[in-house]
Amino acid sequence: MLTILFDGIAYGMLLFILAVGLSVTMGLMNFINLAHGAFAMAGGYLTVVLMQRFQVPFLLCLPLAFAATALLGAVMERTLYRHMYKKPHLDQVLFSIGLAFMSVASVDYLMGSQQQIMQLPDWLRGRTELWDGALGMGHYRLFIIAVCAALTVGLQFILAKTRFGSRLRASVDDARVAAGLGIRVNLIFAATFAVGSGLAGLGGALGAEVLGLDPTFPLKFMVYFLIVVAVGGTSSITGPLWAALLLGMADVAGKYYMPKLGSFIVYSLMIAILIWRPQGLFVRKGGR
Repeated sequence: MLTILFDGIAYGMLLFILAVGLSVTMGLMNFINLAHGAFAMAGGYLTVVLMQRFQVPFLLCLPLAFAATALLGAVMERTLYRHMYKKPHLDQVLFSIGLAFMSVASVDYLMGSQQQIMQLPDWLRGRTELWDGALGMGHYRLFIIAVCAALTVGLQFILAKTRFGSRLRASVDDARVAAGLGIRVNLIFAATFAVGSGLAGLGGALGAEVLGLDPTFPLKFMVYFLIVVAVGGTSSITGPLWAALLLGMADVAGKYYMPKLGSFIVYSLMIAILIWRPQGLFVRKGGR
């Protein structure tokens, strides 16, 4: 039971890092980006290529995956996404899901349809057993929890305590007034989108070994990202974190105890929470 709980927490923390960028773009920038999983897939494939073909150490691949997908996100925000900010949400959905299918087709053509295998360093392959096997902790999952916890604290601090966070909130609340006060709204949005894309890429790099990596990755996990955002709400970091942890633990426990009803349990939990709190678990007062 403790092992299932531990694995569920690790899975949930990974889903949070993968989905938090989507939460930011939907909640703070009011943009629906269903191609968010494509950035995660890009980070995963970049990590696999760097490790397999160029023998780059795993720990170095993680910041490279973040930087590369953040740069990709910044370029796409400047050239494509920016023109869609004021469009209706249906247009945003069709535009971004089209990009997701294009990314799937492109990766399938360039890399093939087979699932990629990532060889972890030896020090991440072990497992520690506690209390006569009652709690089994995989070293890689422990590493995922530590990295994701540090990122969560850093994100919360940036959004709540820094000048960038206050300028971002001001830009979202009223872009015209913020621009009149000298805030470079376009630059703030571009940086926010880039960071969200970079976090997705980092999550893809971390999750390639746990979730599996193939060209259908953006479509396979799109629903999970949307569940995290819908259940957690889009006005804070805390909501998506708790939603991801609940989803991770429910998914792992469901697949272990009732494999044929695993997805049913996840969706039932989502429906129950949304009936109880339609706007998500945590809603900022005065927020959207």
